[in-house]
Amino acid sequence: MKKILFVASEGLPYIKSGGLADVIGSLPQAIQKHGYQSDVVLPLYKKIKDKYQLEHLKQFNVQSGLINTSCDLYYQKHDGVDYYFIGNDKYFYRDEMYGYVDDGERFAFFCKAVCELLTNIDIKYNILLCNDWHTGMIPIMLKKEYRDKYRNGIKTIYTIHNLLFQGNFPDTMLDYFNLDRKYFKNGDIKFDNGISFMKAGIIYADKVTTVSQSYSQEILTEEYSERMDKVLLSRKNDLSGIVNGIDIDMWNPETDKNIIENYNIKRLSGKKKCKKQLQKQLGLRVSGDVLLVGMVSRLTWQKGVSIILEKLSEIMNQDIQLIILGTGDGYIESQFKQIEHTYPHRAVFYCGYNEALSHQVYAGVDVLLMPSLFEPCGISQLIAQRYGTLPLVREVGGLKDTVHPYNEYQHTGDGFSFKHFTGNDLLNVLKYAMYIYYYKKPEWKLLMKNAMSCDVSWDNSAKKYIELFEEISK
Repeated sequence: MKKILFVASEGLPYIKSGGLADVIGSLPQAIQKHGYQSDVVLPLYKKIKDKYQLEHLKQFNVQSGLINTSCDLYYQKHDGVDYYFIGNDKYFYRDEMYGYVDDGERFAFFCKAVCELLTNIDIKYNILLCNDWHTGMIPIMLKKEYRDKYRNGIKTIYTIHNLLFQGNFPDTMLDYFNLDRKYFKNGDIKFDNGISFMKAGIIYADKVTTVSQSYSQEILTEEYSERMDKVLLSRKNDLSGIVNGIDIDMWNPETDKNIIENYNIKRLSGKKKCKKQLQKQLGLRVSGDVLLVGMVSRLTWQKGVSIILEKLSEIMNQDIQLIILGTGDGYIESQFKQIEHTYPHRAVFYCGYNEALSHQVYAGVDVLLMPSLFEPCGISQLIAQRYGTLPLVREVGGLKDTVHPYNEYQHTGDGFSFKHFTGNDLLNVLKYAMYIYYYKKPEWKLLMKNAMSCDVSWDNSAKKYIELFEEISK
């Protein structure tokens, strides 16, 4: 049995700040169903340590440049997956996961501790699957610092979930690694006169993946590469994109305990009741006929909020209601906070994140907005499809790969999309969706059923990862 170790900075059910945690919470289980052992290693943050009763396995030393300290290794099995936790209170017993001035040192320690972990447990892993910048130094450390121990053994895959966050630090960060400075001088890890964890991962991993096929092609271009295009082009032949899935047990309108009435593709009446309950709960005019548009998102410029704000008055001049659920940039929040006063009983902004309410929004709205500037994969559109809510997306990254726009001639599609990042394009496709909703009810119902028929599970993704595992193991 091949053994895979997922290395990440966050993962459900233990801790989450973004989509990476969803991947780590579901993909290992999906891969294990195909006969692979899939383990996970995470930092032991304060929120994990205080909440969970973990088994302490051992303590070992971690020495990496200026770092010379101990690591406490903890363990817990969850849903059949073995989770290991790298513990060091100096680095991880803090209120937040990220955002500290010593983040570089913290995750230099984490990378080194993961390498040491491999010599401190009785498991020989075939593949390490490293995720995002926090783990980017592991492939070079294994190949250079640990080359005698892992000459022809362990392989590494480096997955980019969001190229925007690269782990770039001043060259003084070199002092926290046991690496020859030649790897900086020759440019392998050098970026902007400092070092880049992500660049190291891209250069030294055996394979590089992203979280959708379209994103894997987009990041080879100057527009989407965040200045990493030359680095990525050098690994073009080893780069692939595998779209994410979602937890179809957690997101299931037929069994979801957060919604007022369950429904499925054969019995859609429950969705109408969910809509009316959501309207009533949030103070909107209760009507099963009005088009209810929602957005569940981090409120950052990446998510396309600029073109929503640009056209907000024109959007609200249409016969629609609007619900926005999310938190993020302070300026964006302040702009959205005004909509309830400007459009009473027609628009609501819930500032924050509420798990139960998010389920209710996905189930209750008719259209989900995702007009992203860029989107490596996205999961909100997949959840929306699962609930028979039609995504309205920009044709970029994973949104382009997973949402098929309505074709009125072939009667196909499971959502709506537009190409150019402009407020006019967003408004025009929203008007088109309104036209279908109000004047072509049978077509709208067909689109809902098409959306609910999409396979948004992790199974297809797991199969593609296994193909990659087999290829890398030859």
